[in-house]
Amino acid sequence: MGLNFRKSITLLKGVKLNLSKSGPSLSFGRSGLRQSINLKGQARTSVGIPGTGIYYTKSTNVKTLAKKGKEKLDELTSKKKGKGEEQAALPAAAGAAATAKGAKTTKAAPAVNPDLEKNQQLVAEFEERIEAVKSVHKQSDGYIDWELIKKGAGNNKELIPFAESVLEGNIDSYFKVIAEAGPFDDLLEYGSSFEVGTDDPSMLEIEFRVMSDQVIPENKLSLKADGSLVEKPFTKTEYYELVQDYVASTILRVARDSFALLPIQKVIIHAVDFKLNTATGNEDEITIVSVKIKRDALMTINFERIDPSDCLGGFEINEKFKKTSGYAPVDRLLPD
Repeated sequence: MGLNFRKSITLLKGVKLNLSKSGPSLSFGRSGLRQSINLKGQARTSVGIPGTGIYYTKSTNVKTLAKKGKEKLDELTSKKKGKGEEQAALPAAAGAAATAKGAKTTKAAPAVNPDLEKNQQLVAEFEERIEAVKSVHKQSDGYIDWELIKKGAGNNKELIPFAESVLEGNIDSYFKVIAEAGPFDDLLEYGSSFEVGTDDPSMLEIEFRVMSDQVIPENKLSLKADGSLVEKPFTKTEYYELVQDYVASTILRVARDSFALLPIQKVIIHAVDFKLNTATGNEDEITIVSVKIKRDALMTINFERIDPSDCLGGFEINEKFKKTSGYAPVDRLLPD
């Protein structure tokens, strides 16, 4: 099954139904990267499946750890600032005492950098952003228990036919769930876009565009001892390793969300990006990772403790990656 579509119909804002000879699919996405990476709070969205009465609540903030990191940085900064003030007070007090005795005054403490607080905030936001793109996999959408709904949980008997349709593998019902739940919408904050398709009720095939040049910053920020800001480019190795972590983390998150929403047994996920074709001078879209993930295998993973790139290597995968040059094109895995 391919994921190249010739016609699309807009169903909802940001959601399109794609039509092709291989069957229908849904696509989600928009170009560009928002200036805000949604790092400052947790948003929750409730959506309903039309005609069913099902309501679904999902978290759209994947930056809990990043927030904790910022709080820790603020705490350390506050402690350092307090210690500095105490140390500065000592020579000032000594100078005053010496002056009272007619002695020479001690040298004044160096002035505090007037941009210190602003620079600290910029570095904290940068560190949050880096942590966020490496930790996409750590959160997932809420699990929908279709079997429980089928049994009439909560005395909502009107939901039973829809649950039965999902459990029977009705692909139209799958698309309805995907369209209304928008499982990957929060990932659009990073510039990626998603296309979902299937002609097999036991699986989904998902393609997402990495857009790494919009997601991963080229420069890193840090502070000098005097509080001034330092901005310098990542090394090639640092940059490409960040790209790899982001791609692997996003793939794992997409797989988790897919299994949380639908009773499928596997997902095939293709990550695509743009690479300069030196023969034409144009940017060509290439597949950089293609991986097949089975539900049972994914359920055994402790997502809080893994390295996403290492974890992904445990599945059936096509990937060519070098620390000094990044990803190279690969062939896509095919459905069984």
